[in-house]
Amino acid sequence: MEPSVVALFLVAGLASLFMAWVIGAGSSGATPFAPAVGANAIPTMRAAFVVGVFSFAGAVVQGANVSQTVGGGLIGGVGLPATAVIVVLTIGAGLMAFGIRTGYPIATAFTVTGAVVGVGLALGGTPVWPKYLQIGAVWVLTPFVGGGLAYAIARVLPRGDVPERYSIPLLAGLVGVVVANVQFAYLGPGGTAGSLVGLGRRTMQAEGVAFSVAVSLFVAAGVAGVVTWDVRRDTAGGLRRVLLALGSLVAFSAGGSQVGLAVGPLVPLLDDLEAIPVLAILTGGGAGMLVGAWTGAPRMIKSLAQDYSSLGPRRSIAALVPSFLIAQLAVLLGVPVSFNEIVVSAIIGSGAAVGGGDAVDARKILVTVGSWAGSLLLAFAVGYAAVLLLPMG
Repeated sequence: MEPSVVALFLVAGLASLFMAWVIGAGSSGATPFAPAVGANAIPTMRAAFVVGVFSFAGAVVQGANVSQTVGGGLIGGVGLPATAVIVVLTIGAGLMAFGIRTGYPIATAFTVTGAVVGVGLALGGTPVWPKYLQIGAVWVLTPFVGGGLAYAIARVLPRGDVPERYSIPLLAGLVGVVVANVQFAYLGPGGTAGSLVGLGRRTMQAEGVAFSVAVSLFVAAGVAGVVTWDVRRDTAGGLRRVLLALGSLVAFSAGGSQVGLAVGPLVPLLDDLEAIPVLAILTGGGAGMLVGAWTGAPRMIKSLAQDYSSLGPRRSIAALVPSFLIAQLAVLLGVPVSFNEIVVSAIIGSGAAVGGGDAVDARKILVTVGSWAGSLLLAFAVGYAAVLLLPMG
């Protein structure tokens, strides 16, 4: 292998690590625990530590799907050379660093997707319209679905005719069903990805939908039973522990989704470096996100927790449940998704359910949405122009 190829890969790897750090310091590190911090359930610095650990775990265990999409599913007909990968990661990280500096949550998924598509089209690639439609549908529907679910949950939790000893365990059981059925690395046959339900089916040598449903209901009942016991003996403490558990699951999901934005552009280069497995770059990306969460996330956590809505534990739970569900759907589909968009939409929905328009800073919401759309278009334009101006051998 030529030394120049190795050198370019090393530079691209360093750019990927920096991108992973920026993601950990921004969207992945801040948004999962912002509702919990806003509800005074956990201090900011401790939240940054916990989210870093769970983001790392999610990156290693669930990061392959989105990485494959970003690396080879957005452009047809061409692969990104090392120089183009460096350009993509520099654009994405630069825009994200600007967002961290100013305190506004620029969406990583928008910047990286825009840069990859812009660079790929300029190199002569063809659009992958079915994937674009799928990604666009997720992006457009997320605010309405996430915000709507959060609004509905937040409207129910405070009601006197729906006691929390029933409503909170029911939500926890729903989350338990999802956890039992999502895909984790190495749980499937022969070390492939698989679910806990699938593992139980193979262990018990049982087949059929009925067994899967039974296992899912068993998990839901177990989770709901534990939460019921905890909430009944200590309502405030039980709500806090449910909130922290949900934040951890969202952080785990963030790692599985966001690591693909940092290391996905490296995937095409692995064809020339067969000695480096995908797991290695997922681990490296997860480590970069962990360090980013520990060192740079507190500023963004405070911004999201304090500026968008005044949250209590119930509204925070209402925000995190749909955030987790949407995040896992995106991981399953391999869609690069913005955790800023997911969690901010849910925060807005849950805040509006109780406080109405006064609970949300409308001006900052408009600025944030504008920054999301602007970052997508700017990343696309800069990526396209960079290919025309720079050699991409």
